[in-house]
Amino acid sequence: MDFNGGGEPLHNNQFYQSEESRPLLGETCGPPPPPLGAGPPCRRAALHCSGSGMRYKLLQEGDIQVCVVKHPRTFLSKLLTSKFLRRWEPHHLTLTDSGLASATPTGYMESALSYSTIEDVQLLSWDNAPKYCVQLSFPGGTVLLQAANSYLRDQWFHSLQWKKKIFKYRKTLSNPSRWDVVLKEIRALVDMALTSPLQDESIHQAPLHIISTLLAENTSLSTQDHENVIMAIAPLLENNHPPPGLCEFFCKHCRERPRSMVVIEVFTPVVQRILKHNMDFGKCPRLRLFTQEYILALNELNAGMEVVKKFVHSMHGPTGQCPHPRVLPNLVAVCLAAIYSCYEDFINSRDNSPSLKEIRNGCQQQNDRKPPMPLRLLRPEPPPMPASLLPTPTLSPPPTLPLSPPPPSIVNSSEILVELERNNTANALRRGPAGGDSEPNLIDCLLVSPALNTLSIQLPAQADRVLGCFALILKMLSDYDDWRPALASLLQPIPFPKEALAHAKFTKELKYVIQRFAEDPRQEVHSCLLSVRSGKDGWFQLYSPGGVACDDDGELFASMVHILMGSCYKTKKFLLSLAENKLGPCMLLALRGNQTMVEILCLMLEYNIIENKDTQLQIISTLESTQVGLRMYEQLCDRQRELKELQRKGGPTRLTLPSKSTDADLARLLSSGSFGNLENLSLAFTNVTSACAEQLIKLPSLKQLNLWSTQFGDTGLRLLSEHLACLQVLNLCETPVTDAGLLALSSMKSLCSLNMNSTKLSADTYEDLKAKLPNLKEVDVRYTEAW
Repeated sequence: MDFNGGGEPLHNNQFYQSEESRPLLGETCGPPPPPLGAGPPCRRAALHCSGSGMRYKLLQEGDIQVCVVKHPRTFLSKLLTSKFLRRWEPHHLTLTDSGLASATPTGYMESALSYSTIEDVQLLSWDNAPKYCVQLSFPGGTVLLQAANSYLRDQWFHSLQWKKKIFKYRKTLSNPSRWDVVLKEIRALVDMALTSPLQDESIHQAPLHIISTLLAENTSLSTQDHENVIMAIAPLLENNHPPPGLCEFFCKHCRERPRSMVVIEVFTPVVQRILKHNMDFGKCPRLRLFTQEYILALNELNAGMEVVKKFVHSMHGPTGQCPHPRVLPNLVAVCLAAIYSCYEDFINSRDNSPSLKEIRNGCQQQNDRKPPMPLRLLRPEPPPMPASLLPTPTLSPPPTLPLSPPPPSIVNSSEILVELERNNTANALRRGPAGGDSEPNLIDCLLVSPALNTLSIQLPAQADRVLGCFALILKMLSDYDDWRPALASLLQPIPFPKEALAHAKFTKELKYVIQRFAEDPRQEVHSCLLSVRSGKDGWFQLYSPGGVACDDDGELFASMVHILMGSCYKTKKFLLSLAENKLGPCMLLALRGNQTMVEILCLMLEYNIIENKDTQLQIISTLESTQVGLRMYEQLCDRQRELKELQRKGGPTRLTLPSKSTDADLARLLSSGSFGNLENLSLAFTNVTSACAEQLIKLPSLKQLNLWSTQFGDTGLRLLSEHLACLQVLNLCETPVTDAGLLALSSMKSLCSLNMNSTKLSADTYEDLKAKLPNLKEVDVRYTEAW
């Protein structure tokens, strides 16, 4: 017979089996057995740890009342100590990893209470006594914790149970003896985490970290043991990212057993969750490495890239719009890191920066998939020496000339570095003095330089397969219409190593991606073909004739120009850029009969882009050298004559279109007579849109334009800002224009009156316009953010 702290006898059949007396493996296999008998006045509430019911936040610390009853196991001493139940002390307790400690170590909690000394944790209540108590049994006494309400009591109860059990599992699995027993313990630990009523990230992460440490300390396990552990922890991975240690273990398994069913059955949902929910691979680079190794393992299957393609499609979903916004940037990050890793050794030695790999990869561990092998540099065969420079014959025997070019030589990184620096020096001499910084920064190291035309790096077969696999994935990504705008933006800074664009297979797949960008009619896609910042080449420059990636005599370049010219709001600016940087390639393609380039040259003449007379004459000669060019040049001359005649004839100075007029009505009206003197045009309350801007820019004398309550938007506004420099009065009241179009008005220096009433004007844009329009005197910003 035994007694509780109140001096009343306790029979063993009145309580559930003590936690300490139950085997560790069976702690969470089901609810505790029912009591063998009822025993008022003392009872214990039964709580079942199931997936349904009340959920609790894991407690780490909190305020609670504490009472400690120390007693030997005799009836008399328990009766004598029952008075201590009326003595409670307030404490702020912390649930550490090893025990229960107080912030004020005095009184009952003068010393911390270790989880190893706690025999049992129970929920208790007494009749005619304080409620909401948790009882902790330890040798020689009892600790009672009194909470303010039943919810807090249950929260303390489940938190203490969890901390105690996880402490025991951590201790048990730190010194494993038999692996079959350890495997059972792992399954029991996983079951405990899955059935716990506690709702906290650490509930699932703590078991994963324990198992990760166990695997790291036992590296000599068999493959079957590896697979058994992975299958055991699979339920925990359904809603949790694996910790770094497990990621390394998974990477190793993907490399050693790529055809294992574990890769498909267990790793697939884990990788899918990573791609859908990961926010920053820089904070968890092991997740990116694991995803990379998983994709490479899929590529090792019999179907190869078909399996990878199905996986990418599963990440997008069966509909035309992917519901997961993080999938694409995460996939692109994995691809870029994998492509960069193929040239990692060379780039690290070239950049001479020991921390560069850590900066770029976000990870200090070397990827052991790629063996340290020397890179093979293929130098082109030198051209034959001219006869005039050959040495004169002498009496000495002539040197023996090789019958075939020497085989490619294996060189180390320093030799490649010297060769690259020599090429860069030669290019610098040809270009003349360079401006700007002399030292390349981290982004510059990833951008493409024409110096790579002079060398080609032969990768090991394994790295070559990696490069081909992830290049094909980029190709797959570009086939999804909803992913293409974001993909174009992610690739706009050209985040590839220089050396990758010297690889024929890679550039072939990449060219397909760029072609998809060029064919896309959306401005947010094809505008990404241009460079992201001034002075740095974009895809448009790289694929122009003479560019480092051009291998098709400028066909892709011509298609880029054609689609970019469709962005009419930047026509003049784009033509100026072409005339400054790509006039030679444009003239060459026009000379070969390319219609797009012929149109470009005609527009340069029409908009007076070219100021140099000799260059103008050369363009005219180029146009007259082909039939299509000659025809378009004659049409240009006719238009110029018509424009001059229009200005000479004059016409009305004021014009108002009837309400409900459309773009087609305006175009029909302006083509019916002479409007060279038109200064005031009102389109208020009509149905015109931005498309009518093509007609408005043909009115050279226009000074006042009223677009009140029309559908004229940002695209038309940007076109007007480029061509109607003399406009003085503009009414945009109740139009759908936004900051994106209103900012373009800053180039219209003649504006003196501007009405932006009831538009989406912001305060910042308004301040910018006031600063850049010195003649602006009248402005209406009512019912806008700037009001």
